[in-house]
Amino acid sequence: MTSKTTNKFSPEVRARAVRIVLDHEAEHPSRWQAIVSIAAELDRRSKT
Repeated sequence: MTSKTTNKFSPEVRARAVRIVLDHEAEHPSRWQAIVSIAAELDRRSKT
């Protein structure tokens, strides 16, 4: 079964993002807030 979503990021970028979230999860009240914060930071870096 194939996914209907597009793979916007390479597996390497996704793996790095997961590692960053797990490393910094304790700095945020919840895992979701860590994900949102780190996603925003990665997005800012990609635009510069």
